[in-house]
Amino acid sequence: MDERVTDKDDRSKGLGGLDGLVVPPLSRRGFVMTSLIAGFTLAEANAQAQAVTTDSNGLVAGEVKIPATDGPMPGYRAMPEGAGPFPLVLVIEEIFGVHEYIKDVCRRLAKAGYCAVAPELYARQGDLSTMTDVKAIVRDVILKTPDTEWIADLDAAASWAVADSKADPERIGTMGWCRGGRGAWLYAAHRRDLKAAVAWYGPLGGDRTSLQPKTAGDVAADIRAPLLALYGGADTGIPIASVEEARDRANAAGRSVELVVFPDAPHGFHADYRPSYRKDSAEQGWARALAFLKSHGVG
Repeated sequence: MDERVTDKDDRSKGLGGLDGLVVPPLSRRGFVMTSLIAGFTLAEANAQAQAVTTDSNGLVAGEVKIPATDGPMPGYRAMPEGAGPFPLVLVIEEIFGVHEYIKDVCRRLAKAGYCAVAPELYARQGDLSTMTDVKAIVRDVILKTPDTEWIADLDAAASWAVADSKADPERIGTMGWCRGGRGAWLYAAHRRDLKAAVAWYGPLGGDRTSLQPKTAGDVAADIRAPLLALYGGADTGIPIASVEEARDRANAAGRSVELVVFPDAPHGFHADYRPSYRKDSAEQGWARALAFLKSHGVG
């Protein structure tokens, strides 16, 4: 039977409010991935020497198991040593899984004073640690992951972080890259108590399906938290006009979207392990992202 989340349910479970959206039960077939990828994704054979490496000195960092409806979900957490509580950033991965780049992003956030948690949102659909074909990853894993499922997993990660990882429930933000950038838009439209969201070059369009019924552009006017949109002017897959349209629609509805375009940056300009990496744009975007989180109460 379909279950509808009510306002009362939202408050008791820490959910952000789905406003009558029918939420199907999560898959009961369990997790295909039971641990995270070691190293970088195999789908990017040209991992570059410029990949940023952040140490864990002064941090509590490593793989964790996050309680989900259908079992323990693998994830990565990094946070400062000390008593806390720490502001929480939910990290939404690219399509390649929680591999070394995403883990390092968590450590960078922890060095800035955050509890950063990256759940493996695709753990039920396939083993990303063994997949090398990008088209197969998109077809067999990404497009088969219901939006309601990964949203519920992020909510579960937030609840776990508050209970077990010294995270402050009053200071929650999210940050996502590529497909995770799409996720940042959708999660900002979902969670009522989210303070801020940062979307790195997340697609605004795409096909609508029964599993993924809305695009990021569709929810622009419904976001509940201020959102920083970081995009590349040389991104051949995401027209800047589409991002500007989403920004304008959100702002016209009384929401808040700040768009920053790096004119010469391609898609994936923050992914330092890939040839698309652009150091200056990545560093400027990172500084803007941290300042944005703090200016909106996540810091």
